[in-house]
Amino acid sequence: MVCPWCYIGHARFARAVERYRAKGGEVEVEFRPFQLAPDAESNGELTLKWAAEKFGGSERAAQMFGRVTEVATEDGLVLDFDRSIQANTFDAHRLIRLAGEQGKGEEALYALFRAHFTDGLDVGSREALSKLATELGVRADLEGEDGAAAVKEELAHARALGVSSVPLFLFEGQFAVSGAQPEDTLLAALEEVAERTGQSPAARAVKAAASGGDACDDEGYCAV
Repeated sequence: MVCPWCYIGHARFARAVERYRAKGGEVEVEFRPFQLAPDAESNGELTLKWAAEKFGGSERAAQMFGRVTEVATEDGLVLDFDRSIQANTFDAHRLIRLAGEQGKGEEALYALFRAHFTDGLDVGSREALSKLATELGVRADLEGEDGAAAVKEELAHARALGVSSVPLFLFEGQFAVSGAQPEDTLLAALEEVAERTGQSPAARAVKAAASGGDACDDEGYCAV
């Protein structure tokens, strides 16, 4: 929820999935948690201030966020880093997990992206998350332990797999595409995996790039 390339990458992937389904393909999407900074504090600090301290000053931070903001605009997304608040995302991942169990995982994901990048809401605040859950019609006791164990297990699994940057798209548990790849590349990946696993509605396989897209890593750095 705090990685701009994840927002861009997932938006592109959603469009690729829509195109693939229009061709007769079937896709089941499951959202998995990953924390870029598991020790991050939710203290209301603006992302720009955090980035300036981490990456060598406000000018460098502005340059970093300037490019990704331009790319997001081209994809129809609004990133407002003047309002964005740095946050620990564990409870937000709990909300996505619980929403997914109630058939609203994707809706919750994009609501959280907008909350963080556009609306300036603190997605590390349980109060803000509980309000968002109510708006989504999701039952979630975030003051308790709902979804916590499952998210911790998923986070440990991601680390065990060696995941260190996001977005990462894992197809059929074995084919990976990393980074915010172009929409056409993600569509090609869907078609190629379907061919390899005998599930393709298409007559031929399409070669897809497997890595090299823009991403954020677990050092907090976003390739911008």
